[in-house]
Amino acid sequence: MQSKSINYYQRAEFLLSVPKPSLAPADTGMEVAFAGRSNAGKSSALNAITAQKALSRVSKTPGRTQHLIFFQLDDQRRLVDLPGYGYARVAINIKEEWQHAMETYLNQRKALRGLILLMDIRHPLTDFDRQMLSWCRHSQMPVHILLTKADKLKRGAAINTLMQVKRELAGDANVSVQLFSALNKMGVDDARATIDGWLEINQSEKDET
Repeated sequence: MQSKSINYYQRAEFLLSVPKPSLAPADTGMEVAFAGRSNAGKSSALNAITAQKALSRVSKTPGRTQHLIFFQLDDQRRLVDLPGYGYARVAINIKEEWQHAMETYLNQRKALRGLILLMDIRHPLTDFDRQMLSWCRHSQMPVHILLTKADKLKRGAAINTLMQVKRELAGDANVSVQLFSALNKMGVDDARATIDGWLEINQSEKDET
């Protein structure tokens, strides 16, 4: 039986795309942001969580998301797709602009309630991932890590990687970790449950169609 919360996240619709936080929607309500290396499966994860096939365009060329993209759930709640990092073949100055935009957003955005950080399970905790975690630690921002593409590993290997990442981040109380696969929907309900908590989505709202 499908989770009734699917009905709620299917409401997500494109709101605005901006090159820098100063052009973002009014800093009110609540937001959950998604970040990760450009080949970590961020678009696929957003589509799986919202049960929409093309909410966030999936590109075979990683690094196409160069803006902060806002999706509206209702008048007070939004999902935000942050620029992919660490892979895109773009000029250094453009990467530096992306980095500055993300750091500013993470440190100053009052509406932001938590960050979903996506890591390819085969290459977790890269230098870029650690930088994101450092920014969030500085601003005391809760982080929920999705170890994406978990279907690419056998179950035992996936669990081993999950435990390894948990051990390495055990000292950070604001970080949680789970396995995730957009392909076979592994962990989708768990990810939604975390977002539910951050956005204060109650059962009656989930049940609405």
